[in-house]
Amino acid sequence: MIDHTGLKVSDPVKSRRFYETALAPLGYRVLMEIPTEHTGGLVVLGYGVPPKPDLWVAQGTPETPRVHIAFRAASRGEVDAFYRAALSAGGRDNGPPGPRPHYHAGYYGAFVLDPDGHNVEAVFHGG
Repeated sequence: MIDHTGLKVSDPVKSRRFYETALAPLGYRVLMEIPTEHTGGLVVLGYGVPPKPDLWVAQGTPETPRVHIAFRAASRGEVDAFYRAALSAGGRDNGPPGPRPHYHAGYYGAFVLDPDGHNVEAVFHGG
């Protein structure tokens, strides 16, 4: 089981706006902000559903190739809300909400590129 993961972003202000807005429909918010005196002056944010962060977004040179990260949604409606919120926050469409039966029969997902081109997904597995 994965405890947490992270990615690097080039513009922490733009990325914070994106991730706070895009992930809000999934219950995510900034839970921790590491003081810059401990990070060499870089912004490091921990996002998650309380009580602990499981996504760390850190200022730096984005990974190459860009990261793909998928967030579990509780319903198709949450996937749709994620997609709308992500686009409103400056994300770019990388696959609108819809069934993806080539993954499995109940797969319903949406894909958006964040400001650095990371592929961010919300997925509902049906059932």
